[in-house]
Amino acid sequence: MVLLENSNAHAHVSSTAHYTQTRPYYYTPPPAKVHHRLIGRSMRTIRSNLFQENNGPVYEDLTDSFVDFNLTELAKKPPVNKSSSDFDFLELSRSFSDFSACSSDISGELERLAHIPISDPGRTTEPEPEPEPEPCVGFLQRETFSTEIIESIEPEDLQPTVKICVDSLYSPSVAVKRSAAEKLRFLAKNRAENRALIGESGAVPALLPLLRCSGDPFTQEHAVTALLNLSLHEPNKILITNSGAIKSLIYVLKTGTETSKQNAACALLSLALIDENKSSIGSCGAIAPLVVLLINGTNRGKKDALTTLYKLCSVRLNKERAVNAGVVKPLVELVCEEGLGLAEKAMVVLSSLAGIEMGKESIVEEGGIAALVEVIEDGSDKGKEFAVMTLLQLCVDSVRYRELLVREGGIPPLVALSQTGTAKAKHKAETLLAYLREPRQEASTSTP
Repeated sequence: MVLLENSNAHAHVSSTAHYTQTRPYYYTPPPAKVHHRLIGRSMRTIRSNLFQENNGPVYEDLTDSFVDFNLTELAKKPPVNKSSSDFDFLELSRSFSDFSACSSDISGELERLAHIPISDPGRTTEPEPEPEPEPCVGFLQRETFSTEIIESIEPEDLQPTVKICVDSLYSPSVAVKRSAAEKLRFLAKNRAENRALIGESGAVPALLPLLRCSGDPFTQEHAVTALLNLSLHEPNKILITNSGAIKSLIYVLKTGTETSKQNAACALLSLALIDENKSSIGSCGAIAPLVVLLINGTNRGKKDALTTLYKLCSVRLNKERAVNAGVVKPLVELVCEEGLGLAEKAMVVLSSLAGIEMGKESIVEEGGIAALVEVIEDGSDKGKEFAVMTLLQLCVDSVRYRELLVREGGIPPLVALSQTGTAKAKHKAETLLAYLREPRQEASTSTP
């Protein structure tokens, strides 16, 4: 067996400091002021008033891109249930993959290495009790288990190491189970062969009960992150699903810490990369808590929710569930916000929802047309592409929506986009302008 000693490279960090400070490395302070697009202040809206009638070794997952682990797979398969207009959803998937991040800290290692003390002077509630001290010694002691030790474990020592951890998940001691889940979390962090061995060693069914430990958020967080890491190995996805993990992951999505919720969303995304799981995840109730995470989560939580919702909403029934759960309003609000890096992602999900009639109706009711026209006026090039694509989906079969777009002053910015936009945006803008001319031509021919 390997020699398990304290690494000189890392100072001792108390378990309390490790968990109360959530993901300090990844936290990026928001801008001093988030700018909201004020619908109605542009010349577009003034014009519209005229129409109104009354993986490397350790460092591979220390970047925001690592947990985009399988987002490139979104580009491999177009969403099912294509609309009759047959828009370029494969192209949309590639764009979403390029401009999204399902990037929770899947290891928690950065928190341990950051050595950031607890600092919460404004807190008035009583401090939470410290976790029960770990009675075990040697291998399962948190202080003696570092990244260097994980990386130095020899192949012949890995199997007994994993067995110690898996067996400890059945210990009557909560502290031992917590520590074992943490070690499995780290062991599954980087190496594919570790994930395979841990999955084959029976860790998945032993981890599932720990997802229900809402009274012990530390244990719950370790367990959900260990399952997320294990799900990166393709055969483990089937094992996790067949073990009944979906409902327990949704429970974490509802009850966990911010990090646990984010990692639960990422785990559901990983499982949703198997097409058959999308309907099961939706029917088990994942959509509504994902919408809650989208509304109330941190910036990273919102990204995780958007990415998972997009993948799940390739299934028509999940689109309906998302609309019924109220997802359209926060999506439109994100489209109008600048400085968060979420507007493009929100428009991609809106474009997916525009594939069904109730999605179109909800987008229009929530002011989506005005918001999308604003993006065409002053958004990014990629944002303009997404905005004109969504407007085209809304208007292709609806004269009423075309009239609303004209009343919102959409024609001048669309004309400008058809002349100065990217090649994709120009094509979509020209197509949409052709549709906008149709109702006026029909009206003129019907006039006596």
